[in-house]
Amino acid sequence: MLHNDPAHPKILGADLWAIRKARGVTLVELADHLGRSVGWVSQVERDLSEPSVTDLRLIAAALDVSISMLFAHAATPAGEEGYVVRKGARRSIGTREAGLIEELLSPDLTDDFEVIHSTFQPHSEITEAISRPTQEVGYLVSGCLDLWIAGRKFTINPGDSFRIRGEVHRWSNPYDAPAVAIWVIAPPVY
Repeated sequence: MLHNDPAHPKILGADLWAIRKARGVTLVELADHLGRSVGWVSQVERDLSEPSVTDLRLIAAALDVSISMLFAHAATPAGEEGYVVRKGARRSIGTREAGLIEELLSPDLTDDFEVIHSTFQPHSEITEAISRPTQEVGYLVSGCLDLWIAGRKFTINPGDSFRIRGEVHRWSNPYDAPAVAIWVIAPPVY
């Protein structure tokens, strides 16, 4: 497999493999959902076959990820792929619906965790609390953020860090400046 071979950079296929594994979806289940053969899905995950745009949309829907996550594979200078993510080459993840801009800082999704750069726009919030089967640690770089974890409200300031262990949580940035945070999430959810 190409996933652990440093001679073959980890790109779309490795990320698909990691997302599928994190979601607990088997090759057979994904192939059935897509109406494709197990062999074809396996070849895509090993970067031996290139899926069409339609295939990528179906895969994204089946794995509950944004289509932009699968498209955004910026060119990386030789020797850096899998090791370095340049500021201008970060992949956008998630949705921007609630005023949250997220970028993947990890080189790919093949580790047991992911690192996310999150920018919470001024006067933005999610009103419905969410819960994920993860452990998360965040560090606020700038701005202020109101965070509810397990029903308790915290105002997070620059330099503060916090942890969420699968608890129900939500956030709000009622302030006039963006809040920028770095999150470490295990296992990866994007």
